[in-house]
Amino acid sequence: MDSDLAPSLDASIALGDTGEPRVPSRLYALKDKDTFIVADGFGDIVGLGDGLFHNDTRILSRFRLLLGSHLPSLLSAAIAQDNVFFTSHSANQDLPAPGGPVAPPGVLHIERKRFLSEERLYERITLVNYSRDEVLIPVTIEFGADFRDMFEVRGLRRKARGRLGPAELDGRSVRFSYCGLDGVERASVIAFSDPPGRLTEGHAEYMYPMRPEGRLELYLEIGLHAGPAPTRERFRAAAARAEVDMRRRVRHGARLRSSGRLFNDWLAKSRADLALLTTQMETGPYPYAGIPWFSTAFGRDAILTAWQILWFEPSLAKGVLTYLAAHQAEEVSAFRDSTPGKIMHETRKGEMAALGEVPFGRYYGGVDTTPLYVALAGAYAERTGDLALIDHLWPTLERAVQWIEQFGDTDGDGLIDYARGEAGGLANQGWKDSQDSIFHADGRFPEGPIALVEVQGYAFAAYRAMARFARLREDLAAATRWEARAEQIREAVERRFWMPDKGFYGIAIDGAGDLCQVRGSNPGHLLFSGLPEAGRGMQTARQLLSPAFNSGWGVRTLAHGEARFNPMSYHNGSVWPHDTAICAMGLSRYGERDGVVRLTSELFEAAVSFGMRLPELFCGFPRFAGEPPVGYPVACLPQAWAAGSVFMLLQACLGLTVDGLAGEVAIVDPRLPIGIDRLWIEGLRVGDEKLDLRFENMGDRVAVTAKGRPKTAIRLFGAD
Repeated sequence: MDSDLAPSLDASIALGDTGEPRVPSRLYALKDKDTFIVADGFGDIVGLGDGLFHNDTRILSRFRLLLGSHLPSLLSAAIAQDNVFFTSHSANQDLPAPGGPVAPPGVLHIERKRFLSEERLYERITLVNYSRDEVLIPVTIEFGADFRDMFEVRGLRRKARGRLGPAELDGRSVRFSYCGLDGVERASVIAFSDPPGRLTEGHAEYMYPMRPEGRLELYLEIGLHAGPAPTRERFRAAAARAEVDMRRRVRHGARLRSSGRLFNDWLAKSRADLALLTTQMETGPYPYAGIPWFSTAFGRDAILTAWQILWFEPSLAKGVLTYLAAHQAEEVSAFRDSTPGKIMHETRKGEMAALGEVPFGRYYGGVDTTPLYVALAGAYAERTGDLALIDHLWPTLERAVQWIEQFGDTDGDGLIDYARGEAGGLANQGWKDSQDSIFHADGRFPEGPIALVEVQGYAFAAYRAMARFARLREDLAAATRWEARAEQIREAVERRFWMPDKGFYGIAIDGAGDLCQVRGSNPGHLLFSGLPEAGRGMQTARQLLSPAFNSGWGVRTLAHGEARFNPMSYHNGSVWPHDTAICAMGLSRYGERDGVVRLTSELFEAAVSFGMRLPELFCGFPRFAGEPPVGYPVACLPQAWAAGSVFMLLQACLGLTVDGLAGEVAIVDPRLPIGIDRLWIEGLRVGDEKLDLRFENMGDRVAVTAKGRPKTAIRLFGAD
């Protein structure tokens, strides 16, 4: 992600170390296609990092409900488990009543319910009078649209902006418009079911008399264009469509359920978050990275998210591979950090990207995305047996591996490295892409080009995948060459990254050939790729489980005691759920089964503390009895690879892999998460067949039973 953008902001807006402005401590997000909204518990937008956004532009920057001149008192707020509806409940403070007396607080209930459908916001405001007297209710709705680009919202200052048009009022709606410097007019319209008593370019004011136990409803719609007047019927019809659409998206892939109610809630919420973030492209489904800062197509994030659920839902990987193939780099551009064959890092649709004020319109500054792409293609083919897709993607895969060979190693030392093309690009181009995430043991920042340890593992996996493809295509010469390249990388990593005195791998090698002798979580990804030899792999696994790394809530990105360690930082001591899940898969690969169960339990308990929805990251403070994990104030929530983490953790626990080419399911020394006695996987597709699996805790072992068509072979290792 483009997390090293940290320009200045007005002093009134606090910053995280990623540059994003501070927003209310609890945000509630909804998304549909390329439109999303983030608001506080009241349902209000106050114009900091919140808003209603479309195509990286904030089309609604202020949206507040007041009773008279006062906010109501918040009772509760929640997103429905299926992520369709946001609902806020509040009560009045003092209100004037006819004749002068004051209605006491807490007699008026206000409910705000909203959802997005077809990139249009629908909201119903319901007021109920529980007092014994008639009450006169002054309702004010404040609104505004600043049409700020997402990068402006995140803090970048611009030398010039386009022109805001005058607000257009027609009695029950207001249209806002903005003509950007790119020549594109952007607009939004807010419309009301009841004509306001007074309507201005920033306020709609009502005065509702309500008898005892009276009830009224006000409907609003906000979209890019004007439409029919909001009504109850339109609200209900659009809500039904939104629910049907979400159910359709959630039901892809095998069904997972367990004997644990809370664990099932975590599974369900994570699946709903993935469905919410997944956008249907022309090439198929694609998971956007996270709300609010990264609600767009990222390469690395989508690849890893698809990999997390590949074992039970491979169609997402197909959509990701196909989309990224269509956006593969074809030219050399220092501004976009692109060279032929490279796989995209990020794309944006806002004004600043269109004008080239930022390079992220289509940006390629990720050194790991290209080898990850090839490695995912290999994992997808093995999981599904879908060689037709590989044949379709073959030119893309060949260009990608050529990029690894020709452009990935800029200094010819046999390692894949990076150095940004221009100052506007990302300084660090692995998944830890903040400016301070790569350094030497004494805290010095290295000169480039920089070779990250985990990227060598991804390249190792990519070469092995290409070798398998070549053998299937009966190109033995190519297979032999790629197998040799994989072994060359393995040898180089073992020789140059291993720190014998620390029993661990360093995080990077700098442009002078010096190892950054720092213990980060990066080698956990190396275990995931299967590169280390067994002994070093186990030493690495044990350290990842040690107190220096394991906070009690998951694996820290940086070991306690290292230079620049800070549990509140973005990448230097925080806990990222997806990072912990990848490390867990690495531990599983090297036989560290108890550690996998432990990490799964820790992230599950963290999820419970965060309302069954893991954020992008949280602070890496050590766990103390009776205290929850400490949140990170500007973390994306929901976030795709955080949501996908539970599924990779579960696969690591079960030791389950599917070989679609051979029509086999392999289960190695299966374990169940702590507190889970039984787990069912229903409708697991293996080739053309579907299979049901049941895992049951039997004390010192987990029993596995299967039901399905006889063509599928089940191979069990270390289980009955």
